[in-house]
Amino acid sequence: MISIDFHDSIAALPASEWDALRPDDNPFLSHAFLYALEATGCIRDDYGWRAHHIAVHENGKLVAAAPLYIKGNSHGEFVFDWSWADAWERAGGDYYPKLLNAVPYSPVTGARLLVGEGAEASQRRRALTAAMRAQADRYNLSSAHANFLIEADLPAFDEHWLPRSDIQFHWPNRGYTDFGDFLAALNHKKRKNIRNERAQVMRSGLRLDMRGGDTLDVEQWRQIHRLYLSTFDNKGNHAALTEDFFIALGRSLGDRVQVSMARHGASIVAMAMFVRSSDTLYGRYWGASVDVPGLHFELCYYQGIAYAIDQGLQRFEPGAQGEHKLARGFLPVRTHSRHYLADNGFRDAVRRALEREALHMDAYAQDLLEHSPYAERS
Repeated sequence: MISIDFHDSIAALPASEWDALRPDDNPFLSHAFLYALEATGCIRDDYGWRAHHIAVHENGKLVAAAPLYIKGNSHGEFVFDWSWADAWERAGGDYYPKLLNAVPYSPVTGARLLVGEGAEASQRRRALTAAMRAQADRYNLSSAHANFLIEADLPAFDEHWLPRSDIQFHWPNRGYTDFGDFLAALNHKKRKNIRNERAQVMRSGLRLDMRGGDTLDVEQWRQIHRLYLSTFDNKGNHAALTEDFFIALGRSLGDRVQVSMARHGASIVAMAMFVRSSDTLYGRYWGASVDVPGLHFELCYYQGIAYAIDQGLQRFEPGAQGEHKLARGFLPVRTHSRHYLADNGFRDAVRRALEREALHMDAYAQDLLEHSPYAERS
């Protein structure tokens, strides 16, 4: 007996069964992370997010699942389809709501089709993507999307789904013994610039440290959240993550959350928050109440690199976009998404646009690789 159901809260699915389906310990796919988003008011209709998670049961056992949301806008996705929405609505259609298979507010590559291990894994992945497409058709939605996919998930998306790729900048750990060893691998100009940036911060007199989430008290989390809010306020954007979410994340993930902070006396005046797995560090949120040259790079990048080296992590993914990361040791990598557009004519038009976009993306990726920050011997 096989059943496919949709749930308006991840709380309806047992945490142990959900987590057992993950192929690795990517924290963004954990039940704890997704539950914290829902339980603390970050997932809500007026923000354009409604949980609609897929669960596949076989003889009463959860054998496959996927984080799925009904979206009323395209905020918090980091795979931009605003132009598609505009074109479809100018043609008289309703682009929203749509379906999205992703982790909210997190441009982090990871499994999106959770199927565990075994001979039936591929078949279960295809069942999940078929269920998404059928659900979009059932409710007469314009589209369904799956963002930041791992390679293992890609074959499950058939010809009805349009392929798209983008570029992020990730730091590779090449067996460095310490930060100085990493600097030695860079070319002279990049190495000098990083040393100058770090020296500026050291001259500021601010005290820097990296703390695990389980060592921070509620008042410290409140300070950190206020700094996060300041980033969005300064740019005139809406901050979706609540203070309660930050506190819950520290409690549920413990030292898998790391915060690089700068202090002036007892006050936290700048911070960068990270989340880690057993082999990867993920940079997430930044905020500051002081303007110190080089501080953003120190907290968001250099402290993260030093931590990754110290912990023996293989990668550091600092977030979406940003060519400036290339000069600081991060290299371009491809990210992948898949898109089902229900209307055949609209799908064909977008397909042609994506084919042109792919040519530009290939050329851009090649150009970036020709400007590697590393010395030739590396």
